[in-house]
Amino acid sequence: MTIQHPIPPLFDKNSKILILGSFPSVKSREEAFFYGHPQNRFWRVIAHIFNDSIPNTVDEKRTMLLKNNIALWDVIASCDIIGSSDSSIKNVLANDISTILNSAKIEKIIVNGKTAEKYYNKFIKSKINREAICLPSTSPANASWSFEKLVNEWRIIRNS
Repeated sequence: MTIQHPIPPLFDKNSKILILGSFPSVKSREEAFFYGHPQNRFWRVIAHIFNDSIPNTVDEKRTMLLKNNIALWDVIASCDIIGSSDSSIKNVLANDISTILNSAKIEKIIVNGKTAEKYYNKFIKSKINREAICLPSTSPANASWSFEKLVNEWRIIRNS
C-alpha cells in the first residue's frame, strides 16, 4: 500500500542547512512531525550540538531548528512501506526539494543515514546537481552508533 508523506517541509528564508531523512516512521506519521519515535536520537543530538535543551513539543522542535538555521524534510514523497522499516521501502516517488532551495540559501545538504543517501543519489542529486553529506542515522535501528559517536559526526552541521 502506497503511503503519502504527511509532513510539510520545515524551513524559512534563513535556513542554511537542509537535513533530509528517508521517510517518516509510523510514530512520526502519527505525531505529524519528524523523528517522533522516542528512541530516535535526532532531537538529543541536535540539542547537544547547539547547547540547547531537548525539545519535547512540536513547537519547541520547530523553534530549535529554525533558530539554528536548519531546514528539515525527507527524500521520499510517497512509497510502499511496511511499518517503519526502511528496508521494506519500494515504489519510491521523491520530494521536490526545489521549494526549499529556491526560498533559502542552503549551504549544506545532509542526509540522515544510508537509506536517505541511497534515494537522494537515485532521485534528487542529478536534478539539482548538488552533493549531500551522509551522516550516520540517528534511528534506534542504528544501535552500533553510540550517542557520543553520533554527536561527533553530526557536529559538521555547526560548521556552516
